[in-house]
Amino acid sequence: MAQTQRISHAERTEISDAKMLTTAIEQIAVHGTSLLTLKDIGEQSGYSRGLAGYRFGNKAGLLEYVFRAVAAEWLEALKSATKNKTGEAAISAAIDAHYEYCIETPYHFTAFYTLWFESIGAESPLQKVVTNIHQRRAKDVAEWINAGINNGDISDNINAEEVANFFCAMIVGIVYQWLLSPAEIEPIKSLYQDLKRTMRSKLEITKHNEK
Repeated sequence: MAQTQRISHAERTEISDAKMLTTAIEQIAVHGTSLLTLKDIGEQSGYSRGLAGYRFGNKAGLLEYVFRAVAAEWLEALKSATKNKTGEAAISAAIDAHYEYCIETPYHFTAFYTLWFESIGAESPLQKVVTNIHQRRAKDVAEWINAGINNGDISDNINAEEVANFFCAMIVGIVYQWLLSPAEIEPIKSLYQDLKRTMRSKLEITKHNEK
């Protein structure tokens, strides 16, 4: 008779973390964070009421875990979309990838940016985490722009850091509008396309790149 293969403690931990992550993302996306409890996350994931508390410590620990997990997932999608791209091509690919990620993973998108905007409060334990990620993304965009300048695809009159900060601000603005009107997909899609055109204009694409 075939023996059932036993899974290790590490594997059980990974499985339970994944289940609680999924539950927490859905709860935040649908109900927000104010009524979220570790007890509910543990029980709704099929575990004891104390497991989430044992694993994450407190509610702030859970929210940071959720935020970092979704951020890492999005970063992988972003890296894949912009691989071997620089300048306007990388920015255009990033815009498309962001729209697609938000459409394909609506709970993840909503939970992530709910936590993002809630971090604005001075006492939010997520404020530093969100700030660091925002600055890292702006730095990535500036690096794409500088690479485009160096290879002659973008005008060297461009201030990469200023344009990168503008780009990140526009993405956050589009997201805020989307969260306010989640059913308005076509208008939001148009905003993404408008951003692509705006970025192309701001980057002053050279004739070399237009051929």
